[in-house]
Amino acid sequence: MGKGITSRQENYSQWYNELVVKADLAENSAVRGSMVIKPYGYAIWEKMQAQLDKMFKETGHQNAYFPLFIPKSFFSKEASHVEGFAKECAVVTHYRLKNGENGIEVDPDAKLEEELIVRPTSETIIWHTYKNWIQSYRDLPILVNQWANVVRWEMRTRLFLRTAEFLWQEGHTAHATAQEALEETQKMINVYADFARDFMALPVIIGTKTENERFAGALETYTIEALMQDGKALQSGTSHFLGQNFAKAFDVKFADKSGQLEYVWASSWGVSTRLMGALIMAHSDDNGLVLPPKLAPIQVVIVPIYKNDDEFNQVSEKATKIQKLLQAKGISVKFDNRDTHKPGFKFAEYELKGVPLRIAIGPRDVDQNTCELARRDTLTKEIISQDVVADHIPALLDEIQSNIYNKALKHRDSTKHFVNTFEEFEKAIEQGGFVYAHWDGTIETENKIKELTKATIRCVPIDNPLENGTCILTGKPSTQRVLFAKAY
Repeated sequence: MGKGITSRQENYSQWYNELVVKADLAENSAVRGSMVIKPYGYAIWEKMQAQLDKMFKETGHQNAYFPLFIPKSFFSKEASHVEGFAKECAVVTHYRLKNGENGIEVDPDAKLEEELIVRPTSETIIWHTYKNWIQSYRDLPILVNQWANVVRWEMRTRLFLRTAEFLWQEGHTAHATAQEALEETQKMINVYADFARDFMALPVIIGTKTENERFAGALETYTIEALMQDGKALQSGTSHFLGQNFAKAFDVKFADKSGQLEYVWASSWGVSTRLMGALIMAHSDDNGLVLPPKLAPIQVVIVPIYKNDDEFNQVSEKATKIQKLLQAKGISVKFDNRDTHKPGFKFAEYELKGVPLRIAIGPRDVDQNTCELARRDTLTKEIISQDVVADHIPALLDEIQSNIYNKALKHRDSTKHFVNTFEEFEKAIEQGGFVYAHWDGTIETENKIKELTKATIRCVPIDNPLENGTCILTGKPSTQRVLFAKAY
């Protein structure tokens, strides 16, 4: 390939890694398992962040910030929570270095009285804080979100999908009733689903996790599951009904209207830079990124074609006029007037970076009042009058957004399987895609299926129809199919 990217069909994993690096999104850092997000990659994340932040605020949430370090004793207060995160925790034991015989070393006299955990998630520090904020029903609900970084000491890492440190948001809410907390949990998973579909052009299935797959410390976990082009699932956002577990662990009570003391009800929910991985894997091709216009840092690029200064000046005048007209419509436009690279190089670069629309203008276009318009999603081109191009592009960007979504939806639906026997199940899982099958509801069977096939129950879809059947592995009765897949 001209761009030096491995074909998806040849090696999907290598294709993904090369694309992340060559499209200037991110690279590995000097710290094992941690990444540097480069400006172009961060610009996409900023667009995601800005839209999600808007959606959170529209649903009544406010942003706050809590400490990076959490006292180790906090983790022991909620047993299932510490069990779920213990193996991934980075621990701070000392607060000073000194010059030693072998160079810089930890100062043994600077040992912390209590060791600190670098947050893998913030429930414990936040619920310790909420104890000071909540006394009465008048203090509820608390609807808080935090944009932060977290650390989970992963052994096997991959850029954006699984890194030791990653960026995310985590919402933490407190309520007077179980019903309110559950409604909040469901509301936020729907916010995530709307964002995935409307902005990422990513079709997702909303469902609940099995007990085995739930967030540590949750009574119920809702998830959105997306299918990548290689047939594997990617969990793209989760929302947790925490019940009163954390309120009891940190003794957070409120006086209700009758003066009775009750434990507070809670939810938490989050998405991370893993969404960047989903965006790349769901839509991109062997030529590079394919970005939905709503999340593309550059929606339109204008490339001038010229041989001398006179031609450049004529082309630039036309290009600048189109650029201003598009910017007035709220479209992000780059006029690439660099004289250090040829047009062919620029075409390949913006194709690799997934810019949705490219306009090329040369001397002939100046004479004929035309320009060439090239779509990244279909790789098709058209010649269009300069007089109408600015009016034509907003609708075209909407069309590209819809086309990218529909292509992903068609792929998901064409690889969907309904199976009734374990033999059919094994075959379907190997082919890839979402597999709907009966399961007897036990953790033992769930684990055995995972052991035999590497497939996990991604979710029990919330719109699941009841359907009597028998478990594919044990033959025991089942009342509904659940969604299986291999996953990232």
